[in-house]
Amino acid sequence: MTVHEHLLAANDHVAAHVREHLDANGVLAVNIMSSPGSGKTRLLEATIEALRPHARIAVIEGDLETENDADRIRRHGVRAVQITTGVTCHLDATMVHDALHAIPLKDVDLLFIENVGNLVCPADFDVGAHLSVVLLSVTEGDDKPEKYPVIFRGADMVLVSKTDLLAFITEFDVGLARACVGRLGGTRPLLEVSAKTGQGIGDWTDWVLKQLAARRATHPKHEHVPSHSHAVQEAI
Repeated sequence: MTVHEHLLAANDHVAAHVREHLDANGVLAVNIMSSPGSGKTRLLEATIEALRPHARIAVIEGDLETENDADRIRRHGVRAVQITTGVTCHLDATMVHDALHAIPLKDVDLLFIENVGNLVCPADFDVGAHLSVVLLSVTEGDDKPEKYPVIFRGADMVLVSKTDLLAFITEFDVGLARACVGRLGGTRPLLEVSAKTGQGIGDWTDWVLKQLAARRATHPKHEHVPSHSHAVQEAI
């Protein structure tokens, strides 16, 4: 237990440094988490297209192996840095800190961090983001917020994803999902979205832009602030 506490303390120290660097460059970072296959990458693709006229975006992708998701993001003309974690089931602040060396933050407004698909481990590790968003796919079951309360309780936004499948997966009750999230306490919003049909994407991106504007009010972007310059694995 003591080792775990020390590990988290060290991680939190690096996470604070990551946020300081993002703030100095006026960048808002959003950590996106969910179980595997909930549609994080597809959501990011739809988000990039919707926000393209309004914000400059970069993405950090976390997966155990492959660059499949990063390649999908790059096809939209957005810089994507891939972190392959091997056997580690989450991203941590050091991984994100190292990945930032490959991103010219002076040219970025929004940084999305797609965490490794997992509803347990990512909840423990602060990656230096300003906001946490958790996806709940209709293919998973409406009781997941009560089964995995830590990650949902820490979320700033919950997105019920793949709502285009609700007509076929009648076992999922959006009302019950809302009630489960509500019982966790707090006032986090819950939106229903479908990256396939576009349902709810406008509401989601409006929320993101409002968070960016609020962040910029206290941490304005200064184009002259230098970003990290050391090279790590990345491409565009």
